[in-house]
Amino acid sequence: MTCGSFSSCMLLVETLYRHQAEQDELELLENQIRFQTLLLFVLKQYRLGGSENGLRQEVQRSVDYVKEHYDQPITIEQLAAMTATSRWRYTQVFKEMTGQIPIDFLNTVRIDKAQQLLMMTRDKLYDIAQAVGYSNEYYFNRKFKQTVGVTPGQYRSSYESSTRIFAPFLEDYLLALDIMPVLQFTHKRWGRQEYLGLREVPDFDVTTGDWTALSRHKPEFIILDDGYHRWNLDKCSRISPVFKMPYSGEDWRITLQTFGSILGRKDKAALAIEKHESKIAEARERLARTVRNDTVAVLRISSRAVYLYGGSSRGYTGPLLYGNLGLAQPDLVRELARDERRISLTMEGLARLDADHLFITFDKEDGEGRDLLDTPIWKELKAVRSKRVYEVDFLAWMNYGVLSHNRKIDDVLKVLG
Repeated sequence: MTCGSFSSCMLLVETLYRHQAEQDELELLENQIRFQTLLLFVLKQYRLGGSENGLRQEVQRSVDYVKEHYDQPITIEQLAAMTATSRWRYTQVFKEMTGQIPIDFLNTVRIDKAQQLLMMTRDKLYDIAQAVGYSNEYYFNRKFKQTVGVTPGQYRSSYESSTRIFAPFLEDYLLALDIMPVLQFTHKRWGRQEYLGLREVPDFDVTTGDWTALSRHKPEFIILDDGYHRWNLDKCSRISPVFKMPYSGEDWRITLQTFGSILGRKDKAALAIEKHESKIAEARERLARTVRNDTVAVLRISSRAVYLYGGSSRGYTGPLLYGNLGLAQPDLVRELARDERRISLTMEGLARLDADHLFITFDKEDGEGRDLLDTPIWKELKAVRSKRVYEVDFLAWMNYGVLSHNRKIDDVLKVLG
């Protein structure tokens, strides 16, 4: 077997050898555990086989471990052992993948979780420190201020008096709570969320990284979603306190309730959800009379790819269209994308799409790809031949917010209801 980190292997062997003569039952058990650790190490080395991709996969598993076990004591030696590589090599690859050394990454995860607890609970600072893995409240305070720029107490009170909130990609939730953002996000190719009607609210282009321009608008509190890494929006913390929303995936209701909780508007969040449920019930009843068993699909088109959105469990559209509204899935969705948010279609795959109705939207980031509409394959699609293709607004449909979902329902009812 190949052993890429022979020195680490020898340390395990030496420890095992030193305890070979133990007679105590607990010591014997511990030596069995040492042997299992050695065996696991060698087998992982064999699986890696010197492969860089294999090592990176193992490091990614350790990253996921940190995210799940941040509340427990974790050492670099422990993490490196998971990957069966040396501490030095592990740290090098870890930093290449995350941009941070392991101890700093662990601290970032812990502080992010602490920020969420500070916002979403009234727990004492000591209890929060313990919950995120800090045994010492004073050390927690020091690390928090070092990372965030203010103390935990100051952070907790910052949002209570904030009226100038910037929440890029999350403006939908603010408006649902009757809160006007101080800025709205825009994208140099996508544009801005026109469906929200924020014509008087200034733009901030998330693709520029112009933090000086952002600071001129003096936001007092910034709320980010799970996609902040893509735009380096974590650097917003240089300007004002930042809150990173817990990831809730397709369940936008949890996100809205979280907004209501941290901004003191739980009643408005509950009311917005109640109105949406009523809208769903009414729309479902209408569509049951008009659409019957006709199938519906959603395509996201660009010059780079054609994406088919998935079934009723995941994605921007499936849970609403197939789940809430009860619309029928075409065979291709059930066959290839039932449990997927979206899949990329080849031209051969597209030719198999037999949906009766087709909602399409164009992603301008890589070029719209409208030339697809002139191809023979497109023209032969069932929905195209029957003139049942409907173009919808990109940012309104590629979103999880309650106002976004209300817009989707309106768009569906306009052509099918």
